Amino acid sequence: MPSPKMLKLADVLEEIGMSRAAFYRMRARGQAPRIYKLPNGELRIRRADLDAWWDQQEEQPAA
Repeated sequence: MPSPKMLKLADVLEEIGMSRAAFYRMRARGQAPRIYKLPNGELRIRRADLDAWWDQQEEQPAA
């Protein structure tokens, strides 16, 4: 089974169009995709976790 695709934080920030500071504020509120910290201190986000986060951001239609 292949390992999951892990994205660098810089790539994620570019994709979602957000600054690092705004992302960290969102992370502090518990609203960011799940993050994995590598032994060297770098941060990674699984592609599947980012896609799931995108799905959660979709606005629900008004009833």
